[in-house]
Amino acid sequence: MWWFQQGLSLLPVALVLWSAASFVLSYITATVLHHVDPLVPYISDTGTIPPERCLFGIMLNVSTFLGVATMYVRYKQVGALIPENPGILRLNRIGLALGWTSCFGLCVIANFQKCVLYYVHVLGACLTFGVGAAYTALQTLVSFRMQPQFHGPGICWARLGTLLWSCASIGTMFVSSVLLYSGRYGPGLEQKLHWDPQDRGYTPHMISTVSEWSLAFSFLSFFLTYIRDFQKVSLGAVVTLQGQTLHAVSPPGCGVEEQGLLFAGSV
Repeated sequence: MWWFQQGLSLLPVALVLWSAASFVLSYITATVLHHVDPLVPYISDTGTIPPERCLFGIMLNVSTFLGVATMYVRYKQVGALIPENPGILRLNRIGLALGWTSCFGLCVIANFQKCVLYYVHVLGACLTFGVGAAYTALQTLVSFRMQPQFHGPGICWARLGTLLWSCASIGTMFVSSVLLYSGRYGPGLEQKLHWDPQDRGYTPHMISTVSEWSLAFSFLSFFLTYIRDFQKVSLGAVVTLQGQTLHAVSPPGCGVEEQGLLFAGSV
């Protein structure tokens, strides 16, 4: 059995590879069509003009689904491993809420382009990366609290490293963006897709775009640390029939068919 066939390890791998492909393919399409400059544009700029906008949107919508599924599996795994620890279970529930909020932000980014509804797009970015950073911080804390019984120190420090990488990227991107859009370099820079090194604000623009790409890949790298954990978990569906025929009239309050999720995990 190959490593990606063990448990649900393919799920975080698919999330990372698909999301990275959505950024890269949109970038290639936008640069080939000369819609953006090839030297590190904003990720959002590569999904602003058709046809790359269509590609960017549909691929990020799939990434949203993969993110929701990955975070749910992680939530169920932690709950099954430590069912008697109320502190970790509380953090686990908060983490799921933060993670799904971050996924919702990614869906907003995919469907509200920068050139159409700029402030809604920015709100989606804040939800994706800001709340997403909170999710990674909480999962890192949970990982440290689960060692040494369930986690080795190596995976905890790897998650802490990606968290610090994300925080550094957020900090530099925030400072450079505030400086760039403060008005000192002129109005309307939010919609500008082509930059020349001689343009005013070019330096903070480049710092901001590099930080955004760094932030995106630091966030994706965090989910690579789930691979070993997901090799030891599986989810299955169990169907419980309430009658021998689908045509029978059910008593009030009873469904004809009930479906549930059965979770099984091992360490």
